Amino acid sequence: MNANKVQAAVEAILFAAGDPVQLSKLSEALEIEPELCERILTNLSDNLDERGSGLCLVKLGDRYQLCTRTEYSEEIRKLLEMRRNVPLSQAAFEVLAVIAYNQPVTKSFVEQVRGVDCSGVIASLSQKGLIEERGRLDLPGKPLIYGTTPAFLRCFCIESLDELPALPGQEAEKTETEE
Repeated sequence: MNANKVQAAVEAILFAAGDPVQLSKLSEALEIEPELCERILTNLSDNLDERGSGLCLVKLGDRYQLCTRTEYSEEIRKLLEMRRNVPLSQAAFEVLAVIAYNQPVTKSFVEQVRGVDCSGVIASLSQKGLIEERGRLDLPGKPLIYGTTPAFLRCFCIESLDELPALPGQEAEKTETEE
């Protein structure tokens, strides 16, 4: 297969998948080396940008996904007759921050940090696809543990959790260790 056909195949796979696809799975499906696949993805991203496409290629860690550009969100909502998403509440942002910085965590850990019941907020964040159940702890009652999802990364336009800003206490520790 020539380079143009491989790039077209990558575009078709990412479009059909809908969800982020791991680089290793993509290169395996195309029967090419991961390094070549990554170059093709970079080329695809550049091509979409150059031609002013309504789509863009988003990199989420080692996964890739075709997404619509944010500047067309209003038109897409109108067509799909979607309501504008209700913004996250302050409580939801707090719970999301506790989970993102400490994951995997239990509901009781989040409640201990915040000092209030978080059942409704956790259910809402799960329903929105920003957090997910990651299993159970081997403790009495087998409590669920939660972590963030690739949708969380997409919503906050980051590739990985490493891009989260340092917490205030962590900045001071980092400065002390560098000296």
